Amino acid sequence: MVATKKRSLAKTITWRVIATTDTFILAWIFTSDEIIAMSIAGFEVVTKLILYYAHERGWSSLEWGQND
Repeated sequence: MVATKKRSLAKTITWRVIATTDTFILAWIFTSDEIIAMSIAGFEVVTKLILYYAHERGWSSLEWGQND
């Protein structure tokens, strides 16, 4: 059983929504500034989408830990 690229992309997007919300909330708590928090979260979402997708595709190319 191998994950499709579509599945990896869907997982990437849903995870980014959760993680970026967390980043925004933490940045807002630490800075008390919504604009700075949105800037941090906005930059973070772009870079981590790319990194997570690459990570997910790398793992999906391995047979280790997958059952048939």
